[in-house]
Amino acid sequence: MLRIFKDDILDPEKFTITLELVPGGDSTGRSVDTVMDIAADAFSDGRVSAVSITDNPGGNPSLSPDVIGHRIFTTGMDVIVHFTCRDTNRVGIESRALQLAMMGMKNILALTGDFAGKGFGGQGAPVFDLDSVQLQILLGLLNERMEEAGDPDGFFAGCAVSPFKWTEAESFAQYSKLCRKLGAGANFVITQLGYDADKFKELMYLLRYINVEVPVLGSVYLLTPMAARIMNSGKVPGAFVTDSLLAEVEKRWAEKNAGRRWSVENAARLAAVLKGLGYRGIHLGGINRDFDTAGRILDRFEQIQDQWQDFLPQFRYGPEKGFKAFDLDLPAGEQRPYFGAGTGKAPFLERLHYILLKTVHDVFFSRNSVMATPSRQFAKIMNSSEKGRRLIYLLEHGTKRLLLGCRQCGDCAIEYVGFLCPEAGCPKHTRNGPCGGSRAGFCEVFPDRHCVWFRAYRRILAIEGKGLKTGGCVPPRLWELDRSSSWLNFHLGKDHHAASNQLAQRCDVNVCRLEP
Repeated sequence: MLRIFKDDILDPEKFTITLELVPGGDSTGRSVDTVMDIAADAFSDGRVSAVSITDNPGGNPSLSPDVIGHRIFTTGMDVIVHFTCRDTNRVGIESRALQLAMMGMKNILALTGDFAGKGFGGQGAPVFDLDSVQLQILLGLLNERMEEAGDPDGFFAGCAVSPFKWTEAESFAQYSKLCRKLGAGANFVITQLGYDADKFKELMYLLRYINVEVPVLGSVYLLTPMAARIMNSGKVPGAFVTDSLLAEVEKRWAEKNAGRRWSVENAARLAAVLKGLGYRGIHLGGINRDFDTAGRILDRFEQIQDQWQDFLPQFRYGPEKGFKAFDLDLPAGEQRPYFGAGTGKAPFLERLHYILLKTVHDVFFSRNSVMATPSRQFAKIMNSSEKGRRLIYLLEHGTKRLLLGCRQCGDCAIEYVGFLCPEAGCPKHTRNGPCGGSRAGFCEVFPDRHCVWFRAYRRILAIEGKGLKTGGCVPPRLWELDRSSSWLNFHLGKDHHAASNQLAQRCDVNVCRLEP
């Protein structure tokens, strides 16, 4: 009988185990056989509620999670499909979702995705037409359509979050985006990978503060020296392995058999800590050869789960002076987070840039401004002739190219990102918050420059004494406006601010708000 992941994770009395599997780059052969064998053994073992199948991890081509996931699904094991926005535009995304629904695979982990890697002939084009928040809303709208068509069993979609951020700006931006994901309808949460119990605990405090009850699975990974080195170097976006943890792994693995035993014990202890902290289950990764190692981790976890408090001091792998959003010595629910409590710091030019653009925006691009009506009338006049449209376009592009690196999308969203351009400033074009791959404030894709969301929080805090607010989600850009004037589009009611499609309307409804 098929075990249903949805039923398991929503059962507060059950500690849910999921197992992450990574398909290889072949359609047949040993890599496929290994994944199928692990899934079959997991099903026979009986303790794993579902296996999750990654979607081109690292942005590199691999066997589709849909096809191998369906093969596993037909054997009786429930499947969670990783669904990223990296490779396909919104048309392809909706088509893929409909395909998964028809195949019966409705457990979805909705992700923005790693940046595009190398494929046939070189670097792949990154799409990122939607982000993970917008994908959650799309899946919710499809659920309504399926129910109207007579299928009440809709998608059960979850999201990812990285609590392993040690700057205030990154922490707030990450939790702010989580808030939007939950408001968009995420049914469960899986953390990214880290080894700091305080940060795992902080996430529980955050959910208590925003008054959202959602089951959370904590990621547990079987660390080997090779995996630890790759994660430590930043080559696995969202995975955080410190220098001290890497040194510990390498020391323990000086003798391989002892190293394997230590890694199993380490994973089992982290699982026990997560259960003790209130997590609904664990998401187990790093099982690449056979299920036997996973079985030993679960066996050991069952033996030691009640000793979780003894293991807390073992998991302190984070910067000594890293930011924490709460006083974790106090009970959850009795304090506000520390976001915005200190004085914001941002370079002078960052602050000047913000003040200039916010002033112009508040005067000329606010519905409540005294200039709203005359600006709208002027826009109608300029839009009435080809010369007028061209003049505005040239003036806008020249100005915004200089100040923002404008990409001429025609559907400007700078007010959501501290008056920085999400199209030019973020390689994933995120309008609803950052991806999980930043490190110490620096971009996952371009590690020599700061994440645009890190910059946005820092400059707003420096000027206004508070950071970004989280409200409803931001709709995706309207591609039909590409290479047109966003100034005219705003005042003429053509851009996303006035969009009437279902996704845009749903973005105005949000049950989760996080303010510093």
